[in-house]
Amino acid sequence: MATFETVYEDDEFILVNKPSGLLTMPGRGPAAKEKNLLALLTQALKRPMFVVHRLDKDASGLILFAKNENAHRYFSILFETKEIKKKYLAAVEGYVEEKRGVVDKPIQAYGSGRMGVGFNGKNSITKYEVLERYKRSTLLEVQIITGRRHQIRVHMYYIKHPVIGDLLYGDQLKQSAYPRLMLHSYSLEFKDMAGKKRTFQVDPPKDFMSVLPFL
Repeated sequence: MATFETVYEDDEFILVNKPSGLLTMPGRGPAAKEKNLLALLTQALKRPMFVVHRLDKDASGLILFAKNENAHRYFSILFETKEIKKKYLAAVEGYVEEKRGVVDKPIQAYGSGRMGVGFNGKNSITKYEVLERYKRSTLLEVQIITGRRHQIRVHMYYIKHPVIGDLLYGDQLKQSAYPRLMLHSYSLEFKDMAGKKRTFQVDPPKDFMSVLPFL
């Protein structure tokens, strides 16, 4: 059974739909033996692959890998200069009152894999828009202007609307009732190496959609 879906592929890059629970690249410590998408792609395509950006293990959705050094350099610069537009779907706890909002708070590392808002952190900006409200939660479209580790999860936790299923930042007892982290990378928009505008979208998987009726 395939552990990922190829969304698009050409000579320069491949775009895949990562399932929740799969690492982007080799982990450390106990996670070093877990499957990772980089190794699976390298094996499937029988060529070296280059990581351009990451997606949290428990998040799902679109992720791009470069096939050669030139493409790796090109796409890395696009991410660094914020010329790639990334949008996510996130189901968060509680009723988000504002239709749209921006969280502009620096993020820094605090050890044990946790990140958090802190004055010594790096500039981090997250925009969000309410798509639907449920009894005890809200579905958001989220756009990250910067690309910090766990950025959406940290910013949502900071504004007291943690991502549902987030065992690291949310209440563990409450979040353990859900089968996955309710965070899905559904849209990437950028110009390819030929200057052509590209927009890719993937719908959330069944394990994401099946949770929504219970929110």
